[in-house]
Amino acid sequence: MILSDRDILRRMEEGDLVVEPIDDLDTQLQPASLDLRLGEEFLEFQRTNISCIHPNREQEVGDYVRETTVSEGDEFILHPGDFVLGTTKERVDVPDDLIATVQGRSSLGRLAVVIHATAGIVDPGYRGQITLELSNLGTAPVALSPGMRVSQLIFTELSSAADRPYGVDRDSKYQNQEGPQASRIGVDPEFSGEGE
Repeated sequence: MILSDRDILRRMEEGDLVVEPIDDLDTQLQPASLDLRLGEEFLEFQRTNISCIHPNREQEVGDYVRETTVSEGDEFILHPGDFVLGTTKERVDVPDDLIATVQGRSSLGRLAVVIHATAGIVDPGYRGQITLELSNLGTAPVALSPGMRVSQLIFTELSSAADRPYGVDRDSKYQNQEGPQASRIGVDPEFSGEGE
């Protein structure tokens, strides 16, 4: 069951669903979702001096990105064909009986900006800011301003609480993240011992 605005607000008031900071609840709370704002940090992918990325080599992934900070009131220009990692301003704590889905706002979609490539799920038990996979599929650059509503979370109630929620007990690699995080696929079990 997808939570309505009433259910989202009730769960936030009860304190088991945490989304903060919320600047303007009347604007951010939608009929069946909650709008999240763009944070100030971005990871830009560099194209020079790199023949390819080997997912099992964490250093290569780190060498491929450059961190950029843009203050509220300034702009990050997302050029056609660009792919950058951004972050939500809000930190979320998802209880063990909910799953959240990250979606782009249709107003940005109509400008050819998408906010996630594949990472649209926020697992039960997740805590932290959400990394956004920002792409410009259009033909014109688009100015993104930290603080603008850029994505929305849709919350769905599970049939029962997760027995093994996202977190420390699972060695979940993105738990408690702050700012955008580059891929940590190299620590996945199928890559253990490779590329070292």
